[in-house]
Amino acid sequence: MFGITWLDPHALIANLNGFALFAILAIVYLEMGVLIAFFLPGDSLLFVAGLAVAHGDIKVGDSPVPIWLLCLLIPIAALLGDLTGFYTGRRWGKTLFNRPQSRLFSHRNVEKTHEFFERHGSGAVILSHFVVVMRTFVPVAAGIGQMDARKFLRNSAIGSVLWGAGLTLLGVFLGGFPLVAQHIDLFAVGFLVVSAIPVAIEGLRARGRARLAEAERRAND
Repeated sequence: MFGITWLDPHALIANLNGFALFAILAIVYLEMGVLIAFFLPGDSLLFVAGLAVAHGDIKVGDSPVPIWLLCLLIPIAALLGDLTGFYTGRRWGKTLFNRPQSRLFSHRNVEKTHEFFERHGSGAVILSHFVVVMRTFVPVAAGIGQMDARKFLRNSAIGSVLWGAGLTLLGVFLGGFPLVAQHIDLFAVGFLVVSAIPVAIEGLRARGRARLAEAERRAND
């Protein structure tokens, strides 16, 4: 059990047997609710979980977990993680965000989060579920900004259902195709790449804005 590659969703589910469901829910919660867990493979995990549950490979004891139960529990885990991040931001956010730079806590992530939040407003809570790193940091930013708790809860619930149940059901649907079922590892890697695209695009845009601001500053000097 301790030899599992935790960033490989296929290996995680295949090797944990009757504990796979609990591991999936724990990873979803941690990625949403714990700042240093932003690296966890949420998107690919949900996709592979959908593939696995469609083939009866996720079990509790000897009983296969039904699809409807997985699609219920994953959004709940995501919502609980969001709420943990939100109240962490309200209580300790300013202190955390003012910490010196460290390997596990990058202020570049903080800056990207503020830009993302300012651009999309309260809708960032929904959209962030589909963007790696953002789904970990946005709830904290919402808490720091004293976003109305009811509005956060509503948007978080919407995002958790769309992301949690949506990606899982996508895996269930695609799992019916033999090509996908036979190449789970490749499709899991593909999901990792696709989920990283928005972050890469945002990074390029941020660099462009920084260069433009620097050019304007030099022109005005």
